[in-house]
Amino acid sequence: MFVKVCGLGTTDDIDVAVEAGADAVGLVISRTSVRGLERDRAVRLAAHVPPEVLSVLVVNDTPAAEAARIAGELGFGALQLHGTAYGEEDFAAAVDVFPRLWRATSLNDRPDTRVGSYGEEVLLLDSPDAGSGKPWDLSLLESGRPEGKWLLAGGLAPENVGEAIGRARPWGVDVSSGVESSRGVKDHQRIRAFVAAAKQAVPQTV
Repeated sequence: MFVKVCGLGTTDDIDVAVEAGADAVGLVISRTSVRGLERDRAVRLAAHVPPEVLSVLVVNDTPAAEAARIAGELGFGALQLHGTAYGEEDFAAAVDVFPRLWRATSLNDRPDTRVGSYGEEVLLLDSPDAGSGKPWDLSLLESGRPEGKWLLAGGLAPENVGEAIGRARPWGVDVSSGVESSRGVKDHQRIRAFVAAAKQAVPQTV
């Protein structure tokens, strides 16, 4: 099970996620997110991620081509364009600058759930209220479960990730608020517990 821990804000956060066995860490650049980083801080944190772990730049309000340029300049491994602000033309503009794209959306937006349909290598399905920690109705996947590399996100926590993996059968999972002690502040013990629970979970087979 591929595990991404997102919204990290310190080098200690990164160290804990890496030591726990996370496959990827997400750093956010955003004017509207409580987890948004200033560029100088993002530079330092991106450089701290070890090469064996994928560093993902997450944006929701930065123009796609600009975000792609930033991802390349800061040495990120992937760029996650998050939300309905980004359409096919945005992905096309970004991929010309930075080829490794992730697409994050909600089933409430009735997206194309074919992984790669916008040129992305990974699709992430999130809660309609991204970053809120609110779970969403996983039964919606019964008529629209993606195939290939897709991550389940939204409302996941150490206490429920195993059950969610069993129901949704994703390729991977993503967590942010579910491993926080307060909004925007990561709880290191919860990061460890989440990664362990996700790695031990077994998806149901059809």
